[in-house]
Amino acid sequence: MTDTLVRISKLLASRGVCSRREADHYLEQGLVEVDGHRAVLGERAAPDARITLAPTARARQERRVTILLNKPLGYVSGQPEKGYQSAHVLLTGDSYAGPAPLPRVPSGLAVAGRLDIDSQGLLVLTEDGRIARLLIGDHVIEKEYHVRVDAPIQDATLATLRGPFMLDDRPLRPIRVERLGPDALIMILTEGRKRQIRRMLHEVGHEVRALKRVRIGRVRLGGLKPGQWRMLAPGERF
Repeated sequence: MTDTLVRISKLLASRGVCSRREADHYLEQGLVEVDGHRAVLGERAAPDARITLAPTARARQERRVTILLNKPLGYVSGQPEKGYQSAHVLLTGDSYAGPAPLPRVPSGLAVAGRLDIDSQGLLVLTEDGRIARLLIGDHVIEKEYHVRVDAPIQDATLATLRGPFMLDDRPLRPIRVERLGPDALIMILTEGRKRQIRRMLHEVGHEVRALKRVRIGRVRLGGLKPGQWRMLAPGERF
């Protein structure tokens, strides 16, 4: 029986309630109940156990901040690099595009799905472990990109991109590819290998001239201009 038990923090994370780190913190504070009793850090439970967070913990979860930013070219997603600023510096009152009042911008926001220096568009920064796990874990979340390349795209190239396609000797998940113009594409991915789109197009004889992420799951970039940001709205879900 013991072999079938799973750490409660892992169960909470797998159910999308919170991250494992957050779960450990709640367990330390006695804010988790399992089948009617208060659980402790390191405790294990059956995979189908009834696990609930105390109202205090649930309230903390609801206060977790998630920000949507239209990252311009020339900014890195995470830590600053030599000669480049982090996109975090754009989170100012002047660039806020949401409803009043200006919300708090906490320190320690994590990037959930990076964009390269030479890419632009929708970037998610969050302190909510549930959202971070959803967007960078192994979940099937669509990410939509608008891509402009160096020359007109042939029908045969579209068929090749739609797959099956190999990168690093591993098959990619199938992607959706549609024309946006003679030299432009809509590409919808459900995984994010490093520089995947650029590498795929290079393999079929094209170089990317512009790449913009316009959607993650059900959340769209919308009317945010480059450098502008807003909060994830109440009820808005990826």
